[in-house]
Amino acid sequence: MSWLSKGIVSTVLPDLASGRRPLTHEALDDLPDSKVVEHIRTVLVAVGALPPRDEQMVRLERHVKDLVASYATPEGRQILHRYATWHLIRRLRRRSRGNDITHTQLNVARVHLRAAVYRLDWLTDQGLTLASCRQSDLERWMTRDETQLRREAGHFVRWALAQKLARDLSFPAVKWNGPSQAMDDDVRWATARRLLHDTTIRTEDRLAGLLLLLYAQWPAAISRLTTGHIEETGQAVRIRLGDVTVTLPGPIAELALEQVAARRSHAVLAQTDSPWLFPGGQPGRPISAWAMGERLRKLGIRLAESRSTALFQLATELPSAILARTLGIHISVAVKWQRAAAGDWAAYAADVSNRTRKAPTP
Repeated sequence: MSWLSKGIVSTVLPDLASGRRPLTHEALDDLPDSKVVEHIRTVLVAVGALPPRDEQMVRLERHVKDLVASYATPEGRQILHRYATWHLIRRLRRRSRGNDITHTQLNVARVHLRAAVYRLDWLTDQGLTLASCRQSDLERWMTRDETQLRREAGHFVRWALAQKLARDLSFPAVKWNGPSQAMDDDVRWATARRLLHDTTIRTEDRLAGLLLLLYAQWPAAISRLTTGHIEETGQAVRIRLGDVTVTLPGPIAELALEQVAARRSHAVLAQTDSPWLFPGGQPGRPISAWAMGERLRKLGIRLAESRSTALFQLATELPSAILARTLGIHISVAVKWQRAAAGDWAAYAADVSNRTRKAPTP
């Protein structure tokens, strides 16, 4: 521990205990940003002395405030504030559905903001504004070798068009229409079999890997699972990934119950009621999406490719509405995957109906 960290601990804790420093998030925010302060905060939240708070969102809001305040022109500050507050942050809150945002989401928002700054800076250097910029100017900027974050800047330009801050511009989004290459299902199943049977791998890593390989769950979704997402009723063990529960097959059900039992035992020993199925290194918090991804990569799992393969397979077996509700993905994503997998459920339903009519009477 550095001398600065020791100094923070030796002054902050007595100040909080004596009441000289209020026991609030805002009081801790006034201290220099450090891992020590972050750890003190997480401990206080875990024991109930401070209310839970979305720390990644707080960091993003602070970043937006600093970035807007430091921008050179009043017009640019106003545009960046609107883009960040009423588009990026508002969209994040809507998509998170009340959950804390992840570190990855924080970084994506920062990149989009940086792209907007690059775009505004170039317009200023050219003596232009969003309103006066024309398609020829936009294309001149896009074809420069030194231009950065073109795709992210496209989000900003389309937002500006929707807000009528720009006009007569065309910057179409690149639409995803399914996988561009064949999925390697053999590799996926070989890895799944290894996770099912290799007891030298930690239970939590085996379970997390199987949730990605078989149920197409992103590390961010896996990391947010709680012990309450696992339900044991009678002879069945179910997991809730979306709006409906999924019955787990025997070997995976055993892994899930082992992990739940391990988590509850750990919570008793640690004297903290942590609900997380995959806890992180900080008290009361789940493992981060990044750390979860790293653990799965170390098992030889290629995250994006493995998830795409799983989705591709599931889309051939389930209607898009059931796929979306079961896996907790958006219906439009499920429809695209079903189309990519050529799962024609209208034809399937017609075929079943036709077979039923032709079936002999018993």
